[in-house]
Amino acid sequence: MDFRIGDDTITVNVPTWAVLEARVRERFARRSGFALATINLDHIVKLRASDAFREVYAAQDFVVADGYPIVWLSRLAGRPVALIPGSEAILPLARLAAAQGVTVALFGSSAPVLAAAAEYLEREVRDLDVVCQIAPPMGFDPAGPEAQEMLRRISASGARLCFVALGAPKQESFAATGRRIAPDIGFASIGAGLDFFAGTQQRAPNWVRKIAMEWLWRMMLDPRRLFGRYFKCAVALPGLVVRALLLRLSDRRD
Repeated sequence: MDFRIGDDTITVNVPTWAVLEARVRERFARRSGFALATINLDHIVKLRASDAFREVYAAQDFVVADGYPIVWLSRLAGRPVALIPGSEAILPLARLAAAQGVTVALFGSSAPVLAAAAEYLEREVRDLDVVCQIAPPMGFDPAGPEAQEMLRRISASGARLCFVALGAPKQESFAATGRRIAPDIGFASIGAGLDFFAGTQQRAPNWVRKIAMEWLWRMMLDPRRLFGRYFKCAVALPGLVVRALLLRLSDRRD
């Protein structure tokens, strides 16, 4: 599934869980890094508004669909992809890491959240070793000298998988910087996933997620912060629907 944004094209190039696991397993085996981004409507809105964010996205090796609207648009375009939320990718990726002897770093959020998330992960995933936890200060530049020093600390720890919990666009920017500074480490941008494990943020119940209403659940919990974001997403959606239909027609003609 492709999204045309300005002069750039963002492609969801990992269509299923099986493909994601195979590609990550292969990178681990080669001792090669990667950057994983999880695109959603909010990302598309931000990508349209920011040349810098588009440059950062171009540096991502893997892009998956995080959010039902992306999945529905892909089906409408005749190029279906599976739903792979960043927060739900953490445990599968951690299990792959443990199975291949890959140690893990946690980056972002706060020190108490990282400590609680590390304890949870090591309890849930047999043989997993979380060897590095770094909570950056408020206002740090994910592409600046301080970020580069933190990346060197992660690399020195021996970690080869780093879960990045900063929110967009900072986490994707940090991952892109990481691809340059620490090319043998895989960076997975996972938003609030570690906070869910730590219990500092509440995930929507399973039944809410199954009916694709997690966005409404989240807005009810934090309306002041999220109303504007979701309004912008709603405004962008009709144009994306038209674009998806045009892609479908184009593929049929070809």
